[in-house]
Amino acid sequence: MNYESHIQGDKPTLIEFSAGWCETSRLMIPVLNEVRDVAGNRVTMLNVNIEEEPALAEQCQVQTVPTLVIFHRGQMLWKKNGISSSHEILEHLQLVMN
Repeated sequence: MNYESHIQGDKPTLIEFSAGWCETSRLMIPVLNEVRDVAGNRVTMLNVNIEEEPALAEQCQVQTVPTLVIFHRGQMLWKKNGISSSHEILEHLQLVMN
């Protein structure tokens, strides 16, 4: 997948960096589903397995999983390690969603 085109795009992109073995990453699934339900097509949401995309994880300086990152027009706007609530994620997305 060409992640760079999403990162550089006009639509905000939320990337969840995760790993299949990480229980905390699995706990984020319902949270991200709720974000997807609210944000709809105003946000691109991607899941990146750090074991399958180590270069992208390194580029984003991912140290632990899960890590959430919001990009808009090539700029990293927000990054958080660990568990986040849908409210917290949506609060940051609202700043750039159309």
